Amino acid sequence: MNGAQALMKTLVDAGVEVCFTNPGTSEMHFVAALDSEPRMRAVLALFEGVATGAADGYARMADKPAATLLHLGCGLGNGLANLHNARKGKVPIVNIVGDHATYHTQYDAQLQSDIETVARNVSPGFVRTSKATVDLGRDTAEAVAAAKGLPGQVATLILPADVSWGEGGVSAVLPAPAAPAVADDATVAAIAQAVRAGGKVALLLGGRALREPSLLAAARIAAHSGVKLLAEVFPTRLERGAGLPVVERIAYLAELAGVQLADVQHLILVDAKAPVSFFAYPGKKSYLVPDTCTVHTLASPAQDTVGSLLKLARVLGAEQAQPALQGSERPGRPRGKLTAEKVCKAVGHLLPAHAIVIDEAITSGLMLPRFTAGAPRHDLITLTGGAIGQGLPNAIGAAIACPERPVLALIGDGTSMYTIQALWTMAREKLNVTSIIFNNASYSVLNIELERVGADEVGPKAKSQLDLNGPVIHFAQLAQGMGVHAVRVSTAEEFVHALEYALATPGPHLIEAMVPESLSGLKRKVLPWLLRSLPSIPPSVARALKRKIAP
Repeated sequence: MNGAQALMKTLVDAGVEVCFTNPGTSEMHFVAALDSEPRMRAVLALFEGVATGAADGYARMADKPAATLLHLGCGLGNGLANLHNARKGKVPIVNIVGDHATYHTQYDAQLQSDIETVARNVSPGFVRTSKATVDLGRDTAEAVAAAKGLPGQVATLILPADVSWGEGGVSAVLPAPAAPAVADDATVAAIAQAVRAGGKVALLLGGRALREPSLLAAARIAAHSGVKLLAEVFPTRLERGAGLPVVERIAYLAELAGVQLADVQHLILVDAKAPVSFFAYPGKKSYLVPDTCTVHTLASPAQDTVGSLLKLARVLGAEQAQPALQGSERPGRPRGKLTAEKVCKAVGHLLPAHAIVIDEAITSGLMLPRFTAGAPRHDLITLTGGAIGQGLPNAIGAAIACPERPVLALIGDGTSMYTIQALWTMAREKLNVTSIIFNNASYSVLNIELERVGADEVGPKAKSQLDLNGPVIHFAQLAQGMGVHAVRVSTAEEFVHALEYALATPGPHLIEAMVPESLSGLKRKVLPWLLRSLPSIPPSVARALKRKIAP
């Protein structure tokens, strides 16, 4: 075998069976090696950010890494934003980044760059340049092991062209992973004592703790001991819907998160970090845990969340408690002029069982949790790292990981343009993805942030940086040009009909929903004042306002 063939065999023997590619000249031997390994599926992306975001979505749903194939440092740089999201979500990905031949680097050719420095931004735990063909199989196995180990991570293997084409490649076997540890006795005893003390206690769940086994264990503790269940603001993957425990997500807006945490005396972290504000704001706290609250860690991201929660349940005597489960209910069929809220209502009305919902709708998706809470059980994927442009690529990966499950991607108009090339890959691969683009011709969330950060009075030049009105993008036409069936709709009846058709018809679809901004005009002007007022109003009123603004 040459190096590329050894690399390929090592990947598939380790369970890496999909590679999202955007290759260049330095990667041609890897491309040729694809035909030597029938177990490897290769999926072409027209932009590196699509390839990396697709690998992220695949791993979230398959519970194992995909590979990416990227061209030199510039290609890696183009894919960096969605690798950042994967890093923040602790998602396993194996990046294969081509490089110039080892003897060619001395000439500083046009595409020469310091790939390792670029990679460390998103692969702090594993970056390696393979130096010799004979070592490439071992390097590959260690990269996969690093990606798969808890917590999951992005591992980057840099592949010089001559190492790839060199003869004498040897595949390697992945080392057996160690079983993750359960919380120790002392930690569980201390947390159980805090729960029994009688104050307000909350479990903050993140990562793998938002899957059904951990959710059920946490819900038994909640039912037995009166503990509140919270989820991190942007979960990597949240299993939810009828028949599953209800968990309240921490709000994106720091002021609303403060309402949720105001009376919590003990916050217990399970594969989660203590809540912090997404950004800094003048005169406001960055660390959102109240000063009077004690933070405990039951399970770190590297530990066994299910085992740790079950151990705590045993110590508390909560093993036989009946968990509170979400009932089955759907909103009615919306009618009339289309709004973002009615789009979310229609999704809740029609959502199929076992769907995968990808939420990058930004402000337009504020009502989505409310309207889908009682829908048939489904998985929710969210924007873990805050770098927009994740949703459409995630949909590709999720659909490839779970071809039998329908995928719905709810996407803002501005964020969709970061990785709109994903539509072409959906068409090429004939994926069952329904993309819903909220076209409100605005960066609505930035208009809200403009008010919240206390910027001085702004004029037309500043405001023009936050709207998409000149010209209004026609997403249905863009989708059709890339081979995706698409329609533009402006009434609730049209939207429901389009969604029914998309869910019943195989292949990719796009529905362009022409909607006004969810928060505009008086609502947007009042919101900053209302958020500032929350600490001074009665807690029950503050909680009611929070549910109204962001359920």
